[in-house]
Amino acid sequence: MPHTTSYVVVGNHLAQHEGLSLIAIGLAVHIQSLPTGTSITVKALAERFPEGEIRIAGALRELEAAGYLKRVHVRLPNGRITTETYSYNNPGASRDLVPDPAPDPGCRPEPGPKVAPAPAPAPAPAPAPDLVRAEATRLPHGPAAELLAGLRVEDPRLLLSVRDVERLAPAVDAWFARGATPEAVTRTLTAALPATLQRPAGLLAHRLTTLLPPPVPARPRAAAPHPIQFCVTCDETAFRAPQPGQCPDCVALAREHAA
Repeated sequence: MPHTTSYVVVGNHLAQHEGLSLIAIGLAVHIQSLPTGTSITVKALAERFPEGEIRIAGALRELEAAGYLKRVHVRLPNGRITTETYSYNNPGASRDLVPDPAPDPGCRPEPGPKVAPAPAPAPAPAPAPDLVRAEATRLPHGPAAELLAGLRVEDPRLLLSVRDVERLAPAVDAWFARGATPEAVTRTLTAALPATLQRPAGLLAHRLTTLLPPPVPARPRAAAPHPIQFCVTCDETAFRAPQPGQCPDCVALAREHAA
């Protein structure tokens, strides 16, 4: 008995497709039976069928490669991007996304259900201008940067910009590496400043370069102690000496006998 309501017509090109898996063929039949606007996302189909998201996603890719599905990205008036999916009953007849009106509808694919647009994730908000400015003007950390930033306490004319501090900090670190204390560096940079100071950063760079102290000389290594020797006479007293010999007591006793 032929169906009169609630049925879908499927061509043999789909039912007997040699390149599609059984899951893909069955999924295509299900999609073609749905009304327009039904959601056919992977999650929606996984809630309907027991095959799971991975197998369903693979079947959708098969149908898209064979031309039974086509997914396009659409920008909404509010700027957000959604994905719309079109199903085709007979993809071999036409590759048009939306069929054009024509007198003979049999010569073009019949559009299937159109997926309801799924909202794309909202774009991350741009950082506030105040946060951007605060990030750009944040001072570098470290003892050298703190010393340079604090020079204005010694003399208000030594007020440095962030860029000046970043540029001069490695030179201050070089002083620290050669044993100079923060107090010594501060005295060198702030002593006998000229009455007119137009470029404080240039003056500090000159002093840090030309007055750099020499490296701290390495301490001479202590001589290794002599090995421990045992007296060759009494064999009881241990003492340190470069060569084996008598202990001091045996030496004194030998002198007494010789006298």
